[in-house]
Amino acid sequence: MTMAVNSVPSPSTGRRPVSWGTPLTYALALAVAAVSIAPVIYVVIGGFRTTRQIVANPAGLPDPFVFDNYVRVLTQSNFWRQAFNSAVISLGTTLAVVVLGLAAAFVLARYSFRGREGLYTFFTLGLLFPAGAAILPLYLMLRDLSLINSYYAVILPQVAFSLPLTIVILRPFLSAIPRELEDAAAIDGASRLGFLWRIAMPLSRPALVTVGVLAFVASWNSFLLPLLVLSDVNLHTLPLGVQNFSSQYSTDTAGVLAFTSLAMLPALLFFTLAEKQIVGGLQGAVKG
Repeated sequence: MTMAVNSVPSPSTGRRPVSWGTPLTYALALAVAAVSIAPVIYVVIGGFRTTRQIVANPAGLPDPFVFDNYVRVLTQSNFWRQAFNSAVISLGTTLAVVVLGLAAAFVLARYSFRGREGLYTFFTLGLLFPAGAAILPLYLMLRDLSLINSYYAVILPQVAFSLPLTIVILRPFLSAIPRELEDAAAIDGASRLGFLWRIAMPLSRPALVTVGVLAFVASWNSFLLPLLVLSDVNLHTLPLGVQNFSSQYSTDTAGVLAFTSLAMLPALLFFTLAEKQIVGGLQGAVKG
């Protein structure tokens, strides 16, 4: 009798409650994705059109596809020089951010000393400090150090402004490594640096990839700082190149779109290829 009663679903529990949370979440996600991706698609497709086509129908598709705009940009020496400058600055910034951030986060995560939490709080407060507010004093300091018109004038400030987020992401990963592993490594004769190199770094790979990609993309897309400290045209990066190209060929809308799409392509590909690692790194930082 009991089995018969239990097998009949009650009116209150027989149906699954309707939840609008998931459809609403997907709708909002699709809306945000559309708003974010639509401008990128428009710029890329616009490079395959002529300026006359864009003026006649701004929202239309290429008819026919025109490759001359991209060929013209890729055959310019200025584009490749600016791409080289962007690569040097971005890779230098990324390397310094990862190395210095890992060293600082390792000390804050694995060492116990007076003032450790206060020092960590000092780093986290750097997230609240807008880089734009420091542009003028930063320029004066770089000028006094004779660093204007050099790669260091862009790399060093970018490293400084990227370190707070890097430490915030890396510290939970390094703190989550069991002490037993460190003790076992010490018994095997490994030093603190050996433990960092052989055990901590491989286990923190998602976080390292995350901070590296974020630093690279932010450096590649940086515009204001290079604009102020790089007056030498031969040192201009691709974001500055887009501005120069737009000023020089203001009536060539299709050419400007082609140059813009090629300028953002490396950072976009770099971010897309490391997407899964970035998600894993941010999840680990939140859990920590």
